[in-house]
Amino acid sequence: MTFEVIIVDFSHIKGLWETRVKKYKERCKTEKKRLETSALQKIKQEWSFILECRNKGIPQSDYLKNGFVDNELKILEKIERNLYVAHEEKPKKDEFVFELYGEQWEELPDYLKEQTHFKELHVNKTRIQIIPDYIQMFQKLMVLDMSHNRIRQLPPEIGYLGNLKELNISFNDLQIIPPELGNCQNLEKLDLSGNLELAELPFELSSLKKVTFVDVSANKFSSIPICVLRMSKLQWLDISSNKLKDLPQDIDKAFWLEELETFMVQKNKLTYLPSEIINLTKLKLLVVSGDDLVEIPSALEENKSLKYVKILDNPINGTLCPDNENNEESNQDREEFEKEFMKVYIQDLVGRESTPRYTKKVSLSLQI
Repeated sequence: MTFEVIIVDFSHIKGLWETRVKKYKERCKTEKKRLETSALQKIKQEWSFILECRNKGIPQSDYLKNGFVDNELKILEKIERNLYVAHEEKPKKDEFVFELYGEQWEELPDYLKEQTHFKELHVNKTRIQIIPDYIQMFQKLMVLDMSHNRIRQLPPEIGYLGNLKELNISFNDLQIIPPELGNCQNLEKLDLSGNLELAELPFELSSLKKVTFVDVSANKFSSIPICVLRMSKLQWLDISSNKLKDLPQDIDKAFWLEELETFMVQKNKLTYLPSEIINLTKLKLLVVSGDDLVEIPSALEENKSLKYVKILDNPINGTLCPDNENNEESNQDREEFEKEFMKVYIQDLVGRESTPRYTKKVSLSLQI
């Protein structure tokens, strides 16, 4: 019996890969330089500037010059100085509101469990992964805002918060929502956006009859959850940036979404809109997107009381020079930027008497 021995010179393989890596880095550098000099980069900078101005309450007339964005003005520095002075003069913070910020926090402080009188908890941009089960002792809690953390799950004890009205667990790492959340009968606002891996909601959430606002965008929903369709007081539904392939044919079913005013389903995989959607009589704003969307009820475009917007896809996709370790974090950053963009865009639409039927997606696809 004979054996064939294969001898490989690894120096050739190493040289080949080094050449490929060098070419790849050169392409990345060239593309980065192209984007820096392109009009898209300038548009992104202008929108980022506008978003920051609006978040800080700066009037539009202050940052526009002859109808154009003037981001050379020292508006932000002036406003920040005024805010700093105002902050120094501000009276003592509300004793019923708890706030915690900063990546140095990996868990909630121990003393918090003794402060059950709080009505609002705001814990943002930390490294906290767990909401402790003693959350059930906060019986007066009305607002629980724990967005932009690293929370992996909600404790079942959250169902004991009978007075809770607002729950914001957006931009975390949630994959499952406990059915006990359905016991929060006074809940009015639910924000679960930006968790990326969330794919379903428990049927028990159908009992939340006071909810008017639901945001489950930037997740992995393949259909609108049944529990959401059964929220009879729902006025705002954002299920954009998911995996939807179609909408329910009986979306106009009695007591389903009969109060819905704003419906955002852009960045999904829809190919058509069901004709029954025109029976949602209180619908005022519908936002869709995608070149694959080929079948649209003509009544939508003819309805003068409905602001129908179709966002056209941008051919620029993907991330330049991706880093696998930070891929999920960059996806969340991108989704957050797009949500802020849409928030400003919708605020602008509300003030218009008429709105364009089609809108080119520019900043929505820009990488940050």
